Amino acid sequence: MILYEYPFNERIRTYLRLEHLFLRLDELVARETPLDHHYALTTLFEIMDVATRADLKSDVLKDLDKQKQVLNSYRGNPAISEQVLDDVVGQLEHCFTTLSGLPGKAGQSLTENDWLMSVRSRAVIPGGTCEFDLPAYFAWQHKSAATRHGDLLTWTATVKPLAESIRMLLNMLRDSGTPQKVVAPGGQFQQPLPQGRTFQLLRLRIDPDLDLIPEISGNRLLVSVRLMRLGEDTRLHPDNSDTQFELTLCS
Repeated sequence: MILYEYPFNERIRTYLRLEHLFLRLDELVARETPLDHHYALTTLFEIMDVATRADLKSDVLKDLDKQKQVLNSYRGNPAISEQVLDDVVGQLEHCFTTLSGLPGKAGQSLTENDWLMSVRSRAVIPGGTCEFDLPAYFAWQHKSAATRHGDLLTWTATVKPLAESIRMLLNMLRDSGTPQKVVAPGGQFQQPLPQGRTFQLLRLRIDPDLDLIPEISGNRLLVSVRLMRLGEDTRLHPDNSDTQFELTLCS
């Protein structure tokens, strides 16, 4: 099944973008070739660009604290395991402590590294990291994989608290929804959202063998999905078949 996720607000949209970048960063750092490590660095620079939003860190800290308060309200409930509750609250507290302990924005300390910032300034230029533009960077790429890997771990450590916090918040958000099987008659699906409840994320799973692409839109009142198919003219065209997929609304 292919999973599509659609955020209902800008905060969750930013979280999803950062999660996407952190997953890519972890995969690239673990590899050994200079080219993979080059793209690990450019991904780190993308994370820094996203994380420079002034209120991002405070938003994450507020969400961590809010989740902790919600979980603590379940204490004494016989249907809830106190051990599991303690474990999850402990993880939230750990994320809150490590993130709040970072000076300034995530990755801000890297801006004091002149060598990294010289690479960052050239990386946005097509072909700007050639050896004649950045000989010091070219030399770094010729160091051993272990040396490059160690440097990358040092640099990425400055954004790890943010990565762990966002990963936990998104996992808790995803767990809040209940999947339901729905059908899109004629390739279109609409569902009114209940009054008085705010949803933050939509998750849609669809069989890849159907070869359909969902176009999702939504607001606080309504969710709409239109199923499209890529034609031979390389354009998307509406699909008119009755199609089943799985929908989850997370709050």
